[in-house]
Amino acid sequence: MSAAAAGCSDDSADGDGGSTGSLEKITYLTSFGTFGRDSYAYVALDKGYFKDAGFDVTVNPGKGSGENIKSIVSGQAQFTPIDLTGGLLAAGGKDKTTGFTAVAAIQQRTMAAIIALEGNGINAPKDLEGKTLTDQPGSVVRTLFPTYAKLANVDPNKVTFRNGQAQELIGLLASGRTQGIGQFVVGKPTVETVAKPKKAVVLPYSDVLQDLYGNVLITSTKYATDNPEKVKKFTEALLKGLADSIENPEEAGKITQKYVQTAKPEGVAAELALMGPYVKSAAAGIPVGALDAERVARSIAILQGSGQIEPGLKPEQVINFDLTPKA
Repeated sequence: MSAAAAGCSDDSADGDGGSTGSLEKITYLTSFGTFGRDSYAYVALDKGYFKDAGFDVTVNPGKGSGENIKSIVSGQAQFTPIDLTGGLLAAGGKDKTTGFTAVAAIQQRTMAAIIALEGNGINAPKDLEGKTLTDQPGSVVRTLFPTYAKLANVDPNKVTFRNGQAQELIGLLASGRTQGIGQFVVGKPTVETVAKPKKAVVLPYSDVLQDLYGNVLITSTKYATDNPEKVKKFTEALLKGLADSIENPEEAGKITQKYVQTAKPEGVAAELALMGPYVKSAAAGIPVGALDAERVARSIAILQGSGQIEPGLKPEQVINFDLTPKA
């Protein structure tokens, strides 16, 4: 079932007589679909964090970084997570997409990965040569692959990519119709559930791309400029939901099932358990949500060095550091 109506807020009056009539209506898009990795938005909604911050939030399923950016720039949605690398590629690539800005990190490291199954002959990055992988056109995993391959000592010209829609990738892998797929590391439990009894082999991009952030929360440049305090309040509410989800994955799984009938609480919890280390930085003292300009600059340099973005892009063109939690 689609979660299109998942964000319908409680319109009943609070104990103080207040109601959603005074709340600002916000459309929030998940990063993609209704997977467990996005459950923190439902947690923030269910626990009233958005409402307490002054927002009546509707949570709709997103369609990936590229489409989500379009929705933000066009005003169809006000907030969404995208992969920061996808945002850098959009802003610094040929199209020079503008009109969006990042205001918080969701994951401190990229969760992009190639996932294969035991027995497919893929156990290390070099094994990808001569293999056929499947991924959605324009996905961050696929777009970033040339950079990953270069740093992992893989010849990208020896790896074949076929097109597949995101929702069919795991099925293609499980049925043996492809040798590997583009996926996030948190997809491992779902892959193993579908491909049972086979085990998944995960090649995380973060093994060689340690400076790259994962998802970041974005809004439109105009909304951030016009409503800086509202952006801070929304971000704080969402990050509270994120922190709660990482601390108590089982609770987040049960909450998510209230809004997404097809969600399996144990599957949500398994994804969140894997996502935890990516949300909380190994470096002591860095708060959830923080973004560091120097790290982003290094990420830009990596992408420029591999020829994926043109020279000249600055971190401030993609991130509003005045609004982000401080690293």
